[in-house]
Amino acid sequence: MVIGAGHAGVQAAAGLRAGGYGGPVTMVTTEAHFPYERPPLSKEALDQEVDAASLSFSLSLRPHDFFTDHRISVLRGQAIEIDRLSQRVQITGGRRLGYDHLVLATGASPRRITLPGAALVGVHELRTMSDALALRSALDRARRVVVLGGGFIGMEVASAACKRGLHVSVLEQGDRVLGRAVSPPVSAAVAAHHRAEGVRLLLGDQADRVVGRNGRAVGVQTVAGEWLPADLVVLGVGSIAEDGLARRAGLATDDGVLVDEWLLTSDPRISAIGDCASVGDAATGTSRRLESIQNATDQGSYVAARILGDVPPYHALPSFWSNQGALKLQMVRSVPGHDRLVVRQGDAGFSVLCLQDGLLTGVESVNDSAIHMAARRLLSRITPTEIELEEVDFDVRKLARRAMTVDAALPGSP
Repeated sequence: MVIGAGHAGVQAAAGLRAGGYGGPVTMVTTEAHFPYERPPLSKEALDQEVDAASLSFSLSLRPHDFFTDHRISVLRGQAIEIDRLSQRVQITGGRRLGYDHLVLATGASPRRITLPGAALVGVHELRTMSDALALRSALDRARRVVVLGGGFIGMEVASAACKRGLHVSVLEQGDRVLGRAVSPPVSAAVAAHHRAEGVRLLLGDQADRVVGRNGRAVGVQTVAGEWLPADLVVLGVGSIAEDGLARRAGLATDDGVLVDEWLLTSDPRISAIGDCASVGDAATGTSRRLESIQNATDQGSYVAARILGDVPPYHALPSFWSNQGALKLQMVRSVPGHDRLVVRQGDAGFSVLCLQDGLLTGVESVNDSAIHMAARRLLSRITPTEIELEEVDFDVRKLARRAMTVDAALPGSP
């Protein structure tokens, strides 16, 4: 049984069938819509030029008949409790379903903030298809938009609103946008792009309250005393793992459901994958939770393979992306953090090479797909040293070609 029908859950269910699993496969979801892609919710789904009526169909993760054809049951309801002793899950409506192995793919939800006025009409958050459709409708009627939070969701929503010709302000309590996700050079490029598009960025400040009139939002008052008129306020202040079901079942949690290098929880009959899973590193004693489609898909495939047979410990190269108007951001990193940055100009944009202890550990690219793809190829094979990068003047394309040439010359290479 799989709890959750996002990218991770669907990939796990599909992987089981692709691998020849013949037993029952059930996905439990609270969503009214068939399983769908989530990244477009803050992009294409908000675009006036995209037909709203066809969104549910066009964003489907699989054709609707895929689940029937592959004997995957999609059960709508909420998982309330896991009885680990009897290996049963209680679902709303009094239903109790048994499992041989349980996969938690419950995802993440918007971070709740204690903010006066957050319940006013005109205040929106964005997580589900229903949220996106409601926000899209609100954008159709809005003139002034205030986005709380300068992370990926906030900046993508700001871009969509700006494209509609609306007056947009972004309020970010940090000193730069995307501050927890990318390096300063990329943050600066994103900020410059949005300012050039007419977005007002207020950094180092945060909302004190949303002000309403007759039950509807009319503006935001900031802690620093700024007054921002608004008929639409979007909450984009981050997300938290949906790990309440796991906690109630007595599973180990810490900013997500804790799993080992095989993505197993503290109960070996239960796995956790995707945005809700915090993966432990036995070597460092730390854990890390990632929110990305690539991560969710990789972990879904891995858990399906592990259930079907022996596999090595989980390992994948995390990657992320974001489209904001004319900006295409691509990020890949093997470990978080850096102690040196090297900026390389590309044909139409630039890339930032992130080094830690003399090793290339990540690359962030802005409109620079060629360098980014070369970096992905490199990091999937080796971790180049700073000396190796200096030899090619920090041109990762040259180093990638060199690595591929060496691979081709090895005995047994095709």
